[in-house]
Amino acid sequence: MTRIMLVDDDRTTVKLLQTLLELDGYEVSTVPRGLDVVPKMHQLCPDIVLMDYHLSDVEGDKVVRDLRQVPAFAQIPVVITSGMDVEREAMQAGASSFLLKPFEPEELPELFSKLLATRPS
Repeated sequence: MTRIMLVDDDRTTVKLLQTLLELDGYEVSTVPRGLDVVPKMHQLCPDIVLMDYHLSDVEGDKVVRDLRQVPAFAQIPVVITSGMDVEREAMQAGASSFLLKPFEPEELPELFSKLLATRPS
């Protein structure tokens, strides 16, 4: 089962995405703060990180840069989402993909499959 780390501080968004992803057969762990992502990675061992860019404690590009500095996490796909067009910033930081909100949750399984298929071993 594919493990998703969902990083977002909006409880409504988290609940909706968690429910939809679990219905699609994913194991979902939620992390509300960006600064908790790197420490939680060791514990949760996700296959993919789905993260909002604008978090209450830090911007998503900083979190991605921090993840990419840890060799064990450098190749884990990170999908950044935002209601603002910050795709350039997200991709320059090392994100694997960017989704502009609002996006269709039905897009996620195909995107996840694609990212996992192209992930280096």
